[in-house]
Amino acid sequence: MDGMIKKIEDMSLNAWPSHKMELYDGWILRFSNFYTHRTNSVEQFAPSVLPWREKIPYCEQEYRRLGTPAVFKISPLVSPDFDYMLENRGYEIQHTTDVCTLDLQAIDLPEDPGGAVYADRISDEWIESLFRLKKMTNPVHRVIVPSMYRSIPRETISACIRSEGQIIATGLGILDRDYIGIYAIHVKEEFRRQGLARRICRGLLSQGLRRGARNAYLQVVHDNKGAQELYHSLGFRTQYTYWFRVQQINGSFSSPD
Repeated sequence: MDGMIKKIEDMSLNAWPSHKMELYDGWILRFSNFYTHRTNSVEQFAPSVLPWREKIPYCEQEYRRLGTPAVFKISPLVSPDFDYMLENRGYEIQHTTDVCTLDLQAIDLPEDPGGAVYADRISDEWIESLFRLKKMTNPVHRVIVPSMYRSIPRETISACIRSEGQIIATGLGILDRDYIGIYAIHVKEEFRRQGLARRICRGLLSQGLRRGARNAYLQVVHDNKGAQELYHSLGFRTQYTYWFRVQQINGSFSSPD
């Protein structure tokens, strides 16, 4: 089980690069002006030598220097004692997330579910449409996030559905080893509950299978019931859960993720 978790955690790091990164004694500090928790947090990826009581204050100082609270990702690969230590320092749990997987060879996928357009590159129009669908107006994020998408080192498949020439739904598949990761599923509010997200997901899974993927994974916030129902109806099953411990500054600090 730990081997599978480590593999997916590595692939998710590849899939979503941060604006800036720092390696520190087996930890990776990710900075993205607090665009999302995933891209603005500390992840443990290798054995450490230095004691936690020395490393945690260092990380807090680095994030404070860049104007955000310190955030630590807690996966099943992280010691429960570390999570407990953060709790004792006043860190709050945010964005509990389920990681789900699917065996692509065990389900029936259409050659082309129809309606969606796929591309091998992430276009400026796709990114701008994603901003619009997410109602993202932060000027700093609008500058740095496009470079994050363009920094993805793996093969990507962008997907979109249009209505009257405008993109109303998006999705992104990222191929890594024998998996396709499903990301950026968003649908314009007035077009929801019409099966567009399902169509994009099935299309990306089909595209991934054609390109050599044998499995799929995705990450979904635990209390997002609509997304949970969709992904489970497609055959995804939860494999493990992670959450973020967020340093409290002036009582509270939450991100737009």
